[in-house]
Amino acid sequence: MAEDYQTYNLGDFKLQSGKVLPNAFVAYKTLGDSSLPAIIYPTWYSGEISAILWLTGPNKTLDPSNYYIIIPALFGNGQSTSPSNTPSLRPFPKVTFYDNVRAQHELVTKHLGITHARAVLGWSMGAGQTYQWATQFPGFMDLIVPFCGSAKTSLHNQAMLEGVKSALYAAQGKSSYGVASGDAEAEKEGGYVGFTDETKVVGLKALGRVYSGWGFSQAFYRERLFEKVLGFKDIEDFMVNFWEKWACGKDPENMLVMALTWQAGDCSLQEPYNGDFQKAMQGIKAKALVLPAQTDLYFPPEDSEIEVKAMRPGVGELRVIPSIWGHWAGGPGDSKEDVKWIDEQLRDFFSRN
Repeated sequence: MAEDYQTYNLGDFKLQSGKVLPNAFVAYKTLGDSSLPAIIYPTWYSGEISAILWLTGPNKTLDPSNYYIIIPALFGNGQSTSPSNTPSLRPFPKVTFYDNVRAQHELVTKHLGITHARAVLGWSMGAGQTYQWATQFPGFMDLIVPFCGSAKTSLHNQAMLEGVKSALYAAQGKSSYGVASGDAEAEKEGGYVGFTDETKVVGLKALGRVYSGWGFSQAFYRERLFEKVLGFKDIEDFMVNFWEKWACGKDPENMLVMALTWQAGDCSLQEPYNGDFQKAMQGIKAKALVLPAQTDLYFPPEDSEIEVKAMRPGVGELRVIPSIWGHWAGGPGDSKEDVKWIDEQLRDFFSRN
């Protein structure tokens, strides 16, 4: 079956690190007519383009009859340039949010002909890209809505991601090479070691189980929503047929590339901010609706409060998703009540600004 997305060729794409992605391309999908106000809605960690459509559609705020919705895919997601579709490029270079957004900006402006967007929004790593857009191209959009994500990956979040990375490295008999650091040994001549069929399955199953304690909240498990709402018979059924199934559908090297992008996330690491996070937040011009989830273990509301307070007066507002679904309150659409709540916040925010 043909893939339901397109690709835009970037050529040899120079990264923030100085390295080059040869013959790079960004995958994307558009909804609606290009004459309508544009919405940029990037993908998240591990997410393919099809997984993002839950917040779009008739009778939703993101209705393609009202907006031209552009969904660009992260480098490393398996659709844009990734280890899985670029086997000759090993080791795969480190890619930042800056790199992703520069590629997306080229797609949107040079290829799609859009010079201004009504809004940029996204969940999780999509929120990280939203903040990146707002600081890298601050005059490009009117509104931003980052939900369940951050402008700078916290130390606690970096620690969580060390578990994700280490699950994959351990399957190869290796250890992490440091926070926001790739496989140092792979950089040496003959040092790259790929995944075998066996180490791939072992590593991905472990990754799924590492993630199981982070994706949902303690209250989600205590209330046994994995049984009552999602229909699994017990906790082990949930481990195997939700978490392991999700993980084993991915490519381990893709997951490492995206984990490094996430772990290194910091929208102040660019000109003109030069690492000054307060200055980067002050640089946001778009009105911002920041939506953390009450029980998110990756991105707690306290972190979002710090980001909103760092913005100029009147720029940002904070609304907390009142949910026990943890990080999953923000996506990918499993909690119908939270989908409805987020859509209502978007509708209100768009109508007021």
